[in-house]
Amino acid sequence: MLGACIGDIIGSVYEFQAWKSREFPLFSEKSEFTDDTVCTIAVAECLLDGTDPAAALRLWGRRYPGRGYGGNYAVWLKDANMGPYNSYGNGAAMRVSPAAWLGRSLEEALAFARQVTEVTHNHPEGIKGAEATVTAIWLARQGETPGHIRKRIQEAFGYDLSRSVDEIRPSYRFNEICQDTVPQAIVSALEADSFEGAIRNAISLGGDADTLAAIAGPIAEVLFGIPEEIRKRGWARLPKGMRDVLERLYEKAGG
Repeated sequence: MLGACIGDIIGSVYEFQAWKSREFPLFSEKSEFTDDTVCTIAVAECLLDGTDPAAALRLWGRRYPGRGYGGNYAVWLKDANMGPYNSYGNGAAMRVSPAAWLGRSLEEALAFARQVTEVTHNHPEGIKGAEATVTAIWLARQGETPGHIRKRIQEAFGYDLSRSVDEIRPSYRFNEICQDTVPQAIVSALEADSFEGAIRNAISLGGDADTLAAIAGPIAEVLFGIPEEIRKRGWARLPKGMRDVLERLYEKAGG
């Protein structure tokens, strides 16, 4: 889960830059957490405490306003009476990694994913994006190889994961929907040989950089681990309340 936060922090600088290279500084003075991290922490807390996902998302979103929330989501945050709005935006996938850590089986992890996603992103493609992300992380936690994970995701969700990052990059453009973010982020992680490599792959596509990296990051975290220097620099950019939630999650789930 920390991999999602670090991916978000590193990608925050490149979100609207259409960056098409794997070469860039990982951190700068402008590197900071965005809505991806805020929502991920909210999801972790509600699953740890067994509380209402909508309430947790609103609580954390209001605690950290102005972090790049999407238009419909920003309205939803302010209106406690507003229900799900049939979204298939990639916010469904960027916040869902805690479900893969806390689910004791894949079935439970997927149930958690649906529970925390459908309060806003209840379109079938939104649910699918969340479930595919959780499946990739959960399978990695079971020690499955990138090749096996790729095969399972393609069979279960119908995503095309056949192209390499180098093949995707030239024609890829910024977008914020699950269908054109989740497969590319998963490929970025599965094709890598390190956590850093996965983050560089995701950002180099030139799209919604922080969210691509927030989806690839937790997969790569499990596959490769997070290097200590990267972990320290990401951790230092998170407020204590967020670090407390992360520590609780890892204490309960292991890792």
